[in-house]
Parts: sequence; C-alpha cells; structure tokens
Amino acid sequence: MTVAVERSTSKIPEVTLVFWIIKIAATTLGETGGDTVTMTLNWGYLAGTALFLSLLVALVILQTAARRFYPWLYWATIVASTTAGTTMADFADRSLGIGYAGGSSVLFVCLMAALGAWHWSQGSISVTTVNNRKVEAFYWIAITVSQTLGTALGDWTADDTGLGYDGSALLFAAGLAGLAATYFFTNASRVFLFWAAFILTRPLGATVGDFLDKPVSDGGLALSRPIASAVIGAFIVVGLLILPQRAGQHPGQEAAS
Repeated sequence: MTVAVERSTSKIPEVTLVFWIIKIAATTLGETGGDTVTMTLNWGYLAGTALFLSLLVALVILQTAARRFYPWLYWATIVASTTAGTTMADFADRSLGIGYAGGSSVLFVCLMAALGAWHWSQGSISVTTVNNRKVEAFYWIAITVSQTLGTALGDWTADDTGLGYDGSALLFAAGLAGLAATYFFTNASRVFLFWAAFILTRPLGATVGDFLDKPVSDGGLALSRPIASAVIGAFIVVGLLILPQRAGQHPGQEAAS
C-alpha cells in the first residue's frame, strides 16, 4: 500500500499544537453550548442529553462511514461529544443526585473500562491505530466518556474544592503544561500523555466556559451563554479555515515513505 492510499484511511487529525488549540476551544463550546440548551432554553438535563446524544450518534455514523479525513466532520463530532458530555455529566451529578465526586469516580471507572476493552481487543490504545471501523468505535466511546468525565471533574474542582472557576482553570492549565514538559523532556509513553492531555483539556474547557457564563455571585462573568457559544464557535470555524489540518499517520507510514 502506498503512503498516499494508506494516509487516506486515516480519518483523525495529526496531533499537533493546532489540534490542542481547537480541542480546548471545542471543549469550552461544549460547556457553554450544553448550558445554553439545558439552562438558558430550560430544556433540562434529560432532554438536553437526548438531543446531543442523538446528534453525536448521527455524526459518529457519518464519521465512520467517511472514506477519508474531513476536518469539518471530525471536529463537529468532537463538539457533539463534548456537548453531550456536558449534559450527561450534569444529569448524573445533579438529576441523579450522585454529586460531583461520585460522578467523577463512576466516569473514571467507565473510561478505564473503555480503554481497557480497547487495549484487550486491539493490543493498543494509540490513536495512530485508528484505521478501521472497529477501532473507531472504541475511539469514539473513549472520547465521549473522557469528555463526560472532564465535565464532572471540572465541576468538582470548581464547586467542591473552593478553587472556583478561575482557580480550577489555572490548575488544569498547569497540569497540561506539566504534561507538555514531560512530552518534550522525557521519554514517557506518548500514548499515556495523549490520553492524559485529552482528559485534562475537557475540565479546562468546562471551567473556562463556566467562568464565562456563570453568575458573578458564583464567581463567573455572567456573560450570555448563547453569545459566548457563538463567539467560541466562530473561533473554531476561523481556526479550521486558516490553520493546517491533515490526517494523522498510521504505523508503517514513515517506513513506507
């Protein structure tokens, strides 16, 4: 198989600084967008979860059916997963009454189970191996659970630890900086670092989103949720238009090239 043909089977983007910039923006949009539907429009957590889960399922079907990497489709699916994660975490934490700590604990176990099943089935959880529909299914399950976990974790640190939204955002930003330093200055597992960073970007986006739209009395800026969502969405659109996006590589491509 030639490099060109093999690359065409990769439907997720290369993990670069651009990837992380858009990912953080997408997670922030997931928080403000989810809160817009469940709180501002008063749909409630159950109806909001049903809406965004339906959208996520439809986009995952399109993503897995696609024959090559489409940046707009991939990032729309990511936004759907992070928005669904917001409403699912809020439903579990608040409507089911298990609290932020309980929700975070349950979701962490679910994520470890999803990654464990993926590794047991395929022998790896590296995103460079996502090149067939079975692996894509594991990938999107892990992505969605990690997004939901990140929401619960962000709410937990912001509300239950006394850090507030700004303090929690700084905490998770510091965690990401630590992971970046580990990436550049050590030989730590790249697979572990990817998933650790992917998980941490979600509570960072969640706390930033809450900081933007929560009431001043709760430590937020009380900005309009729909307007904040529109601005962040526009940032993502501009980013996709002007920043380079290309499919990631699979094992063997470098040797083939």
